[in-house]
This record gives sequence, C-alpha cells and structure tokens, in this order.
Amino acid sequence: MQGKIIKGIAGFYYVNVDGKGTFECKAKGSFRNAGTKPLVGDDVEIDIIDEEKSLGNVTKLYKSKSRMIRPACANVDQALIVFAIKSPDPNFNLLDRFLIYMESENVPCIIVFNKDDLASEDEIDTIREAYINAGYPIFFVSVKEKAGVEALRDLLENKTTVMAGPSGVGKSSLINLLCRKDIMETGDISIKTERGKHTTRHAELLPVGDGTYIMDTPGFTSLDIFGADKSNLKDYYNEFSDYESSCRFADCVHINEPDCAVKAAVSEGKISKLRYDNYLELFAQLGARKN
Repeated sequence: MQGKIIKGIAGFYYVNVDGKGTFECKAKGSFRNAGTKPLVGDDVEIDIIDEEKSLGNVTKLYKSKSRMIRPACANVDQALIVFAIKSPDPNFNLLDRFLIYMESENVPCIIVFNKDDLASEDEIDTIREAYINAGYPIFFVSVKEKAGVEALRDLLENKTTVMAGPSGVGKSSLINLLCRKDIMETGDISIKTERGKHTTRHAELLPVGDGTYIMDTPGFTSLDIFGADKSNLKDYYNEFSDYESSCRFADCVHINEPDCAVKAAVSEGKISKLRYDNYLELFAQLGARKN
C-alpha cells in the first residue's frame, strides 16, 4: 500500500494513505543498514500490521525528486521563507543564508515578511526593492490583520512547499490562515530575547487543498552556508550578474579590486546596499571558516 510520510517523531513515521487515513509505522532495519533514513515528504510503501489500530511498517522508499538536510524533508517543489519585518527585527544575513542554501538545492524561493502593519512604507520599500532586484518573489503580509495572504495561495496550489524561517515570525499562524483553519499551535514572543518560543518541534506535512501541501518545520536562528565558498558566493547574488562583465578582472569577487562594476553599481544605488553588505559579511565568514 503506497502513501506519503507526513510526520516523523522518535523513529515513528506517520504515513497518509489516500482513502485509508494515517498509519503509525516503523521503518525496516534494512533502511538503517543501507544508510537511508525516510524523511517527511517521502513516498513510501507500507505493510499493514493492524488496520483497526492504523499500524504498519515502511517497507519501501521510492526515489525522491529532492532531499534536503535542514530542514530534513523530501519531494518539495519550493520554499516559503518567512521572516517578521518587526518584533523580532529581521536578520538579513540569516535570510540570505536561507536563499543561498535553497538555491544550492535547486529549490525556488518565495520570501514572505509578516507583521507589515508594524513597519513604515519606507522600510517595506527598501526590503522589497532589495529582494525583487535579486529575482525573488516577495510578499508582505499581516497575519494579525489577515491581510495579504490570499495572493500566496495561488503560488502554493498543486505544490509541496516547505516553510522555513526563525521562531516567532508567525509561521504557524500563517499556516492556519493558508489552510483556513486552526491546525497549528501558535506561540508567543519571549519578552526578554524578542525571539519566538519554539512551538513547532518537528517537520510536518499539512494539506492545504487537493495536491497542495505545506511542510511546517522548526524555527532556527542559524544556518550553515552549504554549497557556497569564497570563490562562488558571488554567483548566489543574482543582481551582480548584470554588471560583472564590466569588471576589469574576470575573476573579480567585488571586494577590493579596482574598476569593479558591481561596487560602482552599489555606489550608484543600482544594487541594494543591504544585499551587498550581507555579501561582504558572508564572504568574511566564509574566509574565517577556511582558516
């Protein structure tokens, strides 16, 4: 019987089978012996042990079109990267890390900033311009005011979308709005740290509609830059590409080189200084990691 893993906790996998419901399963030892671990989103085959108690075993793991390390999941079509524009203030360095990681995994990204009711128009315009010019779809919403969410539903239709971002930015509340029902527990912001209390503790696949799923994941405040190093970091900043051919040096990394067209574009306001400053910070961090 074929199904899809919608949740995995402490060695148990919850497999949804169309028309049959969800079965609590253990994975065969052969997966461990082969160094393979089933992930949320995987399509699997199961043997039913007890249909009345909805118990079974995962016996086969079908080939997935994508597998990600963090968040650990499979078969996603796109990522919804969610940050708050205020309370807590956005960490743009972390946002760029998310974007670089997803791009290295060939997962298209949509950026969502929640709590736009707390921000000024100038703040919103600065962020919008920075990331639209980088080639990313970007949406500003207010979960509290239930505003701006409808436009997201069209982009999610008939796809499996992994939702990722820091804690406390309203991911679970946004899922509730997208699903049009309260299916996720929501948490508060810690007054002391202005960080979210970790409401979501495991990845879980949630149905939004026929053929449409959202994968909720635990919030986290750090992320290694998989796939990037000092030599290729610039390739993840798409807005640089329009100017690189005009740099004096073909291998220009746009830091200290003379006659750099990318640095000139930053000075002229053609490339976002916010994004360029992130690039400099990440470049320095990658350099420190190599030493």
